Amino acid sequence: MTISEKISYIKGLAEGLALDDATKEGRVLLAVIDLLEDMVDEIDAIDEACAEIGEQLDAVDEDLSYLEEDFYEDDDEDYEDEDDEEYFDDDVYEVECPNCHDIIYLDESMLEEEEMACPSCGTRLEFEFECDPECDCDSDAE
Repeated sequence: MTISEKISYIKGLAEGLALDDATKEGRVLLAVIDLLEDMVDEIDAIDEACAEIGEQLDAVDEDLSYLEEDFYEDDDEDYEDEDDEEYFDDDVYEVECPNCHDIIYLDESMLEEEEMACPSCGTRLEFEFECDPECDCDSDAE
């Protein structure tokens, strides 16, 4: 049973009781029933407005999906089968935070600082960077 149907049922019960609006109790009960009817009308109006907004939101979401497909289509094709390392100009190193286990990507300049805070959890991370002796980089490794 909907709220409207329940209010109609209560109103019918009140009419069946033949409430007298000349008594204090009768006036109160009739006023409460009128108030409930007004509340049902307001709720119905709100439900209709929400349904309309929902339809508009769905339309905007659909339009946004089309725009995203058009805008990001070229990017997806460019990077589809390439490794992440190819996106970076310099050497990039992966470090896993021992606390939160997030992967952090660092370049040599960040490693040379020898410590940093994890961007996710704030844990202090310390690095000892030693270059491979066979590496062709500009490091002073022996």
